[in-house]
Amino acid sequence: MSATQLMKRDGFGLLQYLICLRGIAWREALRFVHQRERFVSALVRPLVWLFIFAAGFRQILGVSIIPPYDTYVLYEVYVTPGLMAMIQLFNGMQSSLSMVYDREMGNMRMLLVSPFPRWYLLTSKLLASTVVSILQVYAYLFVAWLWGVEPPAWGYVSVLPALALSGMMLGSLGMLLSSAIRQLENFAGVMNFVIFPMFFASSALYPLWLVQQSSPVVYTICWLNPFTYAVELIRFALYNEVDWISLGVVTAMTVVFTVGAIIAYDPARGLIARRGGGGG
Repeated sequence: MSATQLMKRDGFGLLQYLICLRGIAWREALRFVHQRERFVSALVRPLVWLFIFAAGFRQILGVSIIPPYDTYVLYEVYVTPGLMAMIQLFNGMQSSLSMVYDREMGNMRMLLVSPFPRWYLLTSKLLASTVVSILQVYAYLFVAWLWGVEPPAWGYVSVLPALALSGMMLGSLGMLLSSAIRQLENFAGVMNFVIFPMFFASSALYPLWLVQQSSPVVYTICWLNPFTYAVELIRFALYNEVDWISLGVVTAMTVVFTVGAIIAYDPARGLIARRGGGGG
């Protein structure tokens, strides 16, 4: 059954669905504009790595000629795709934090009792948060360009689909995690046991061949980490290339995480149902 048939079955036309999407996107945009510290913090983390850590590691960690690079590159050039993915990772977790907050305050119930299908509401919120993360990434790319990180001009365009897909994957992961977090205070545990292991056990900061030389076990963990494939998808797209393996993995994990989040927020069978609804 196609998406259009599902919409018609629920008794709403395409215009009504677009109005709903616009409303959710507008709410996310207002939240982002009013929370300026969220935008600043999203840039501070990657810029600390770019300005400070990259300067220190430049003489220690050499990056050999590996795809998609056709020459030796500076460390700050290598880590830029990983830092772009880090922005989206933290944005996905921030979005999940807002969903936990909305659930505690009762706003989540107002959203989920809408006559629109729950899958559409969650997907619309996911799309809106992905757009926000892409805007943050391009703001970082502008600062990185001022710092001397200059990918091909067309790379700024060709990386957009990769950012959209990776943002969807990381956003849906955050949405899935938010269904399992009972209280706002528990979010710190997610930060420690999900975000940081995903980021550091990946190819974001160092090539996997270096990891393999030092620890085959850690290399296996990095190889199994979906975040690694998001980083590589962005890396290749930034240089006008496609990593088909990363594309397939990121697409598959996006579907898995999104379907998992929709099921988890299903009042009949998800994690929300086991705790007595989405409002508190």
